[in-house]
Amino acid sequence: MSLLFLSLNLVKRFKMTTATIRKRLYDYIRVADDKKIKAIYTLLEDQLAPECHWSEDKEFVAELNERVRRWEAGIDPSFPLAEVKAEMEPLE
Repeated sequence: MSLLFLSLNLVKRFKMTTATIRKRLYDYIRVADDKKIKAIYTLLEDQLAPECHWSEDKEFVAELNERVRRWEAGIDPSFPLAEVKAEMEPLE
């Protein structure tokens, strides 16, 4: 019987919360041997977000450039950090 099968049965049997499942998975991954980590990764790799640095995302960089252009042209206002912090303090 596989570890995954046993784990899925435990989830069904005890109706663990998502938080409990996350913790148990996190604890397991921290101590699992390399072979098991690679197996888990292989199982989930299609669902993991691809690693991408923000500077490689052309749409994101274009959006940043447009925002800077608008700020420099005086179209969009800016606010001093101290003013922003003062506005946020009552919300804490």
